[in-house]
Amino acid sequence: MQPADRYPLVLLGVFAAIWTALAYAPWYRQDWLLENLVVFVAVGVFVKTFRSLHFSNFAYTCLFVFLVLHEIGAHYTYSEVPWREWLQAITGGQAPAVGPVGRNHYDRVVHFCYGLLIFPAVWELFEARTSPRGLWRYLMPVLFVMSHSVIYEMIEWVAAELFGGELGVAYLGTQGDAWDAQKDMALATAGALAALLLGGVRGRIRRIRPLTLH
Repeated sequence: MQPADRYPLVLLGVFAAIWTALAYAPWYRQDWLLENLVVFVAVGVFVKTFRSLHFSNFAYTCLFVFLVLHEIGAHYTYSEVPWREWLQAITGGQAPAVGPVGRNHYDRVVHFCYGLLIFPAVWELFEARTSPRGLWRYLMPVLFVMSHSVIYEMIEWVAAELFGGELGVAYLGTQGDAWDAQKDMALATAGALAALLLGGVRGRIRRIRPLTLH
């Protein structure tokens, strides 16, 4: 095993342990399975292409954090993650009422984190595969994240139409908001733009080790 391989493999092992714990007795098993279909595919691709597409440790860490956030949402369903109760237990006081009464904003946070945490890997991928120049160097990774957000919202819509009933409602997770899909896509875009700006201000993008291709 090469030294550069150890950190991603440790992250994979930790994620496997967290995934196993959260796979035990999820609140809605069928919704958990639907939410994890994307995870099965994504993690499988990362593992299979590990030698030919080796991201930086920073990018792998961001991916790990996002996947853990997603698994928490899959365990409880996004609309029922008890984050307010957790916050109240940590602070020992009354959890703040954020947003409309009854609206669970965990899904909004994760959609923003999607753009924020996926962006480093997307940046490295474009730098290694396409080497865009000028404005396109910054625009293409953002558009990539935006397009993925659109695709995911379409998948949610199709799944909700196919399964219907409580399963469709749980998976779609609109919580009665007619503009839920548009807000989710906007937050993913905002997350990607935030990652781009933070990377530029701190010089992080320039310091990221380029994606290793073999």
